[in-house]
Amino acid sequence: MYKVKRYDLPGKINEECGVFGVYDVEDASGITYYGLHALQHRGQEAAGIASSDDVHIQCIKGKGLIQEVFTAETVKKLNGISAVGHVRYSSKDNNELENIQPLMVRAHTGHFAVVHNGQIVNAMELKIALENTGSIFQGTSDSEILVHLIQKHSGNMVTKITKACNMLEGAFAFIILTKDCMFAIRDKNGLRPLSLGKMKDGYCISSETCAFDVVGAQFIRDLKPGELLRIDHKEVQSFQYTTITQKKMCAMEYVYFARPDSVIEGLNVHNARKKAGKLLAQIDEKEHDVCGDIVIGVPDSSLSAAIGYAEECKLPYEMGLIKNRYIARTFIQPTQAQRENGVRMKLSAVSSIVKGKKIILIDDSIVRGTTIKRIIKILKDAGAIEIHVRIASAPFISPCFYGVDTTDYHELIAHKMSVEELKEYIQADSLKYISVEQMYEIHGKDLCLACFSKQYPTELFQHQKEIEE
Repeated sequence: MYKVKRYDLPGKINEECGVFGVYDVEDASGITYYGLHALQHRGQEAAGIASSDDVHIQCIKGKGLIQEVFTAETVKKLNGISAVGHVRYSSKDNNELENIQPLMVRAHTGHFAVVHNGQIVNAMELKIALENTGSIFQGTSDSEILVHLIQKHSGNMVTKITKACNMLEGAFAFIILTKDCMFAIRDKNGLRPLSLGKMKDGYCISSETCAFDVVGAQFIRDLKPGELLRIDHKEVQSFQYTTITQKKMCAMEYVYFARPDSVIEGLNVHNARKKAGKLLAQIDEKEHDVCGDIVIGVPDSSLSAAIGYAEECKLPYEMGLIKNRYIARTFIQPTQAQRENGVRMKLSAVSSIVKGKKIILIDDSIVRGTTIKRIIKILKDAGAIEIHVRIASAPFISPCFYGVDTTDYHELIAHKMSVEELKEYIQADSLKYISVEQMYEIHGKDLCLACFSKQYPTELFQHQKEIEE
C-alpha cells in the first residue's frame, strides 16, 4: 500500500496496516474484531472483516476505526468459523472505498479474500505489465497486484500463490481466506512481522503478538521469511515460496510502530525500547552530560525508553506530557493557525511537574522536526527552563519504500541538517541520538536500517531515482 499522510500529529510517521486472521474457531468474526482492536494503532483510517462458513465468504468494510465500522449486529452478520481482518492507514488521496480491505475476489475458480500489510516496491512495473495483458484494477492500492497475479497463474492455490509471490519485491505480509482454507505469507526479506498462534481447535495469524493475548490465543512462532502457510481443518502445512531469503525486520517496528507488549522475532518491544533509553543514559554518563532534573517521554512509543533512561541515571521519571486520546480522528485543520495548534490539541504539559525543571526529553525519532519543536515550546511555555532532547534511534536520513510514510528526502530534517543545526532549529538545549551500531546492539543484526543508513535490502525499481541526489 502506498504512503499515508496523517492529520493529527504533524511530523510523526505512520506504518501502513495491521492484519489478523482466525481459522476454524466459533465466532471467528467476533474474535477478528477484537484482534483488530488490538492492532488499531497500526491503522485508523479504515477497517474490514471477511468471514467464511466453509461454503460462502461474506465481507463488510468501511472507513473509520474498527468500532465505527462494526456494531454487534454487523459482526453477527459475518457468520462463519474462519475470518480475516484489516485495519489500514490510507495514503494521501488514496482512501477510496475500492482500496479498503479485505479485497474480495469472486471468480469461477473460487472466491477468496486478501489482506495485506507492507509495500511492493516493483508495484508500478507489475501493474503496467498486468494492464498490458488485460487486467483491470478497481483501486490504486498495490495490494490488488497479488490478486491479479494469483488469477494469472494456473495450478492449485499454493502453486498460484508461490508463482505470484516470486514476482513481488518489497515488504509484505498477506493473509488469504478461501471458503475452506487460509493462507499466510511473509515476504522473503522478513521486513514485516507475521505470527502464528493456536486458539482452541483452530489457529490465528496476526501482525503482532499482542492480539493473541487479547483473544486468548497461544503464540506458536513467527513465520519465516519467504514462508507460505496453508491451514485447513486437518493440518498446518508450511512451504517456502522461495529459498532466497534474508532476515531484515524493519527497525521501526521496535522503535515506533509495534505495541510495547508485542514480541517480534523473540524480542519484547518494551524491553528493546527500554534498552535504547539505557544506552542514551550511558552515553550521557560517559560524557559527564547528565544535565536534567527529571526524565519525560513523548507519549506513547517513547515512554519505555524514558523509563530506561531514568533507571540508568537514577533520575525521577515523570509524566510531564499528557496525551489527549479523544481528539477526533478525522479532524482537519483548515488554517495555518489551527495546524500550528495541532500538537497542543494532542499533547499538553503538566506545568506543576515541569515548571522550573531541567528536563531530559526522550523521543523515539525525529523525522520532519515539526512535532518535537512544538513539544519543546509547549514545555518551555509551561515553565521548563532547559530541554535536553535524547532520541532512541539514529538520525532518520533516508526515505523508506517498505511501508513507512517517508518517501522524500525533503521531508527528512536530519538529512538536511547536522545535529547542531537541528538542535538550534527545534530550540533544544542539547540533542543526542544513539548510533546505527547501537541499534544493531539493541535489536540484533537481522534488521533493516535503511532509513537510518541508506542501505536498502532490496532493489528499489522505480523508486531508485528518488534516492539519487
